Amino acid sequence: MLRLLAASLLVTYTLAATAAEWRNRTIYQLITDRFATTDNSGPRCWTEERQYCGGTWKGIISKLDYIQDLGFDAIWISPVVANVEGDTVYGQAYHGYWTQDFYSLNPHFGTADDLKALSAALHDRGMYLMVDVVANHMVSRSNPPDYSLFSPFSNESDFHPECYIDWTNQTDVEQCRLGDRNVPLADLNTEDEDVASRLNAWIKDLVGEYGIDGLRIDAARHIRKGFWPGFVEAAGVFTLGEVWHPDPNFLAPYTKVMDSVLDFPNRITLTDAFRNDHGDLAALAASMRKSQGLYEMAGAFLECHDEPRFPSGTQDEALIKNAMAWVFVQDGIPILYYGQEQGYTGGADPANREALWYSGYVVEDKPLVNHVRTLNAARRLATAANSSFLTSPAKLYAVSESTLAISKPPLLALLTNVGSWSSASATWDVPDASYEANEILVDVLSCSMVIADSSGGVLVHASSGVPQVLLPASALSASGNVCPHLAAQGLASSTLGGIRANALANGPSNAQGLFAQMSFKF
Repeated sequence: MLRLLAASLLVTYTLAATAAEWRNRTIYQLITDRFATTDNSGPRCWTEERQYCGGTWKGIISKLDYIQDLGFDAIWISPVVANVEGDTVYGQAYHGYWTQDFYSLNPHFGTADDLKALSAALHDRGMYLMVDVVANHMVSRSNPPDYSLFSPFSNESDFHPECYIDWTNQTDVEQCRLGDRNVPLADLNTEDEDVASRLNAWIKDLVGEYGIDGLRIDAARHIRKGFWPGFVEAAGVFTLGEVWHPDPNFLAPYTKVMDSVLDFPNRITLTDAFRNDHGDLAALAASMRKSQGLYEMAGAFLECHDEPRFPSGTQDEALIKNAMAWVFVQDGIPILYYGQEQGYTGGADPANREALWYSGYVVEDKPLVNHVRTLNAARRLATAANSSFLTSPAKLYAVSESTLAISKPPLLALLTNVGSWSSASATWDVPDASYEANEILVDVLSCSMVIADSSGGVLVHASSGVPQVLLPASALSASGNVCPHLAAQGLASSTLGGIRANALANGPSNAQGLFAQMSFKF
């Protein structure tokens, strides 16, 4: 009886995960088959073979400490339903996107009880579960497809006639096939009311049965917009659509029929801006401003399973850290693709789908692990310090080809693409940074200090090429993992207001004297 009651409460809890609550989360995306095995073994996994490697839902459960230690409170896992079995010219369906049976689970990943256990384990930690779903197509190894193998859409009439996409024609994009004649992705006829109704019934059952808190919707632009409101309503949880297009004007209408979209336009300009020291941060700023006027909230990311990993194009750690930092300081929901924290460098699919067990899940002496932890912590500190932090649009300052300041009070991020291998330096002049006069600020990435000027502005020079993320010292928590030595010295205590009012009131010179009297241990 108690177990039934707990299950009932769990479903109620998951249905309460609104878009506003997801805005407060940071998401760790993983490929189920490549993240962790049930017995924590490390089987051989060669990405170029495109085979199942052995990752499972039980494996994910065993590594939730690892994910949570990085600071994430939501995960996005691969599609969970049964896929086509066996080898194709493009390998096996380890990724989960080649659906064959909507109402069966992928046995390679585990059982129904395993998936429920993953959901419960996440909720016990206060974390959310996002599941990738595919409503656009089904896959057979033969061409034409053997429709009798599909469930519940086993009739040819459930699908659009065979055609391949002319990308200049949106009707083609929605009604013709992805893939090719080697592995045809049979396109479901979502214009048909019966097909749409059955998909809506399926997603409602899936979400309810497994306590799912959110959905990442694969290939959202490949289904007519009119289909999505019914599907989203049936799901009853947060939805994040994949709409691959470089223009935010193209993405904007999809935010009217689902909660959010993945921010491909800004991701494209982000990678261009930081790929080398010749990128253009002004172009990134322009893209951010354009998208701000078109949609409120998007899923922000640097890497994903469909794109080459960012370090495959540059090994400059300063550039990598700047690009990663952007994801956590902009307006959208931050998403990190598994392996980024370990510095994985795989190129285009399938090289970017490495097994994480090859890393040993080591976190000590890993600069990007510490970087991610601190960025997650800084975002939470900013959220705690300002109730409107998540909903207030970022303001952009010090915009040039090589510099960009992103202000979301009380957080100020200073980004640059000069890199660590260049002799160039960066300067950020932010006269309207919204800080108190002479306020003590901490760059949480280096635990160094900056003092606001008498107008609350900030002027910073740097030659190392690394990003800086400034927060008021008063926002630091002594119980947290952000610059704990500063917090322990009392710099971040509630008495700081008194220090600022007295010792710092007469300007930076007094502040420097104050610092000289303190013993800071970094």
